[in-house]
Amino acid sequence: MKKNYIILLAVFGLCMAIAVASCSKLIPDMINPEQGLCGPTDLTSAQTLLFSKGNDQFFANRTKETGLGPYFVATSCGSCHASDNRGHPFTILTRFGQIDSTGNKFLALGGPQLGNFNLPGYTPQQIPEGATSTKLIAPITGGVGYLEAVPDSAILAMAASNKNNPDGVRGHPNYNSIPNYVSPLYGAIPRADGKYICRFGRKGAVYNLFQQVALAYNHDMGITSSYAPYNPFNYLEESMPQTAASPEIDNNDFYSVVFYVQCLQTPLQRNATDNDVITGSALFNTIGCETCHKQTLTTDYSPIAGLAYQTIHPYTDLLVHNMGPGLDDGYTEGNAKTAEWRTTPLWGLGLAPGVQGGNYYLLHDGRAHSIDEAIRLHGGEAGISAERYKQLSKAEQNSIIHFLKSL
Repeated sequence: MKKNYIILLAVFGLCMAIAVASCSKLIPDMINPEQGLCGPTDLTSAQTLLFSKGNDQFFANRTKETGLGPYFVATSCGSCHASDNRGHPFTILTRFGQIDSTGNKFLALGGPQLGNFNLPGYTPQQIPEGATSTKLIAPITGGVGYLEAVPDSAILAMAASNKNNPDGVRGHPNYNSIPNYVSPLYGAIPRADGKYICRFGRKGAVYNLFQQVALAYNHDMGITSSYAPYNPFNYLEESMPQTAASPEIDNNDFYSVVFYVQCLQTPLQRNATDNDVITGSALFNTIGCETCHKQTLTTDYSPIAGLAYQTIHPYTDLLVHNMGPGLDDGYTEGNAKTAEWRTTPLWGLGLAPGVQGGNYYLLHDGRAHSIDEAIRLHGGEAGISAERYKQLSKAEQNSIIHFLKSL
């Protein structure tokens, strides 16, 4: 009996260690952001409870009984954003049906997103003939609430600063229409055509995190809400989109997920004082990478005090840039063209292998399996910087990579 008791205690201890190490987030304050991306920004006690509720909803696995499907990519938000970091090829998204800014041409045929999986009794969804498609790996969720609080004025100023850039870097905001359920961010002013600067998604076509969560539930899991009330639609089964009898996630649960995502802390740089990291950072700037991957931004007002007026280091300008024919996917969103992509934030980059099976899957579709390969695939407006990188010595290239792995 004593031996079995000791074994039981050992097993219990091992399970507890695994729970903490895997970022189970039972108590948000226990998480060290240096080991992952699980902690919240500074919150009040009431806000911490809401954050914890959102955490539970974010990682909850949905079933048919809780609204999943009939077509879906994943069964939870956390399936695509393990430890609040980047996605991986097992939950890759496939979007189809839009080749220019006039909108999606295949909404009546299942667009804009392919359901990789389906519930029993439903015919697997297929990309309609003639539809251009693209594959997308989920971006990092850590720190996105801070990016939401960056003012439009800062984004416009970064675009203006590139006007005479000698390397040909330009970049522009992605202006897009926003749905009626989305409230404009503080200080946002629409363009004359009523469109707003958007900043989320691989092509920067999603306005804010409220819209992003609504789209993710609906397109990725087939779950309806008050804001996206139509069931995902497969042209093989139905002739019209069907409105759910009632939302499959209630408004309180939905808002808790929005709040959770908004409040995720920014990833912390590691080994910042390492000589190789310092050298790599300087080289990163010298060859022109920082022109788009802006190291430092400042947030403006936010109703969440912990996000307001903060200096952050995301390494993005939130603009879309032409990345050349090699990264032209023939698909677009908003006013981004087919070869244009929003500058990916680089914070958390060194933590990516921890959620990508020990490997790197970088760029929009995961085609690059190392940081070096991702840099070399940059073209278009980033072509000159990429060429400068190629001309560096191997030791200098390694310093840049060492720096990027510290982020």
